[in-house]
Amino acid sequence: MIKLVLTDMDGTFLNSNGDFDRALYKDVKKLMKEQDVAFAPVTGKQCERVEKLFGEDAEDLWILGDSATRIKHNGVFVYESLLNNALGLEIIRLLEDISLEHTIIACTRDAAMVKENTSEEEMVFVNGSYAQVKEVSDFNEIKDDFIKITIHDPSLNCFETKEKLLPFFESAYIVASDAAWIDIADANVHKGTTVEQLQRMLHVTPEETLAFGDGYNDIELMNSAAYSFAVRNAVPELKEAANFITRSNEEKAVMTTIRKLLSLQQNRVD
Repeated sequence: MIKLVLTDMDGTFLNSNGDFDRALYKDVKKLMKEQDVAFAPVTGKQCERVEKLFGEDAEDLWILGDSATRIKHNGVFVYESLLNNALGLEIIRLLEDISLEHTIIACTRDAAMVKENTSEEEMVFVNGSYAQVKEVSDFNEIKDDFIKITIHDPSLNCFETKEKLLPFFESAYIVASDAAWIDIADANVHKGTTVEQLQRMLHVTPEETLAFGDGYNDIELMNSAAYSFAVRNAVPELKEAANFITRSNEEKAVMTTIRKLLSLQQNRVD
């Protein structure tokens, strides 16, 4: 029996406009509530950005945000893992040495920090994922530990950039979700480990978990659920990791699959 539904957001739950069918979601939410199924967005987006995205429907969500380094439920952070400040600044220095063309987003508990000279074009991407954003003249101004560090590269060099971060592979978790994005978190902290935290909190097993994803950073997510679905537009490696393949994010695949499976589950119970 499914008790927990997990979904990546961009490219999976959200369409190419960064939105979703809100009327359909209300129907699916009602079905999940009737069966006492928890719903958890698992995303690189800031938790507060997810809350704004869902609006009045954000109540009761378990948000595994900021690249799954934090869990937020009904306005309260119930879990987080931090990247040491000194280590984070060392990684940022190397990223700046590698290139000044990509945008570094250094996330603390307080906000997502970007450089003051960040272009308007890049700020569109930043604001698409972060609700609380601050500008700094120098990342060394940051004294707090980091939730995560993210890179957006409009030149699509993230796979190459990730390899240049080899000195930090053991001290941090580094993943290029696609050619435009890299996420960096504390060592051994990723979607899979944070999902395990949530499963323990809710007393839910992988056999009771349904998950959806599309990118390289969703592979551990697929390993957390017996009912693991790659959307049709997913990368080949994610499709191999998933147990099932469903329709694309443009076809409302996540919500239609949830509705179908929970309707079947409800009929078995009845």
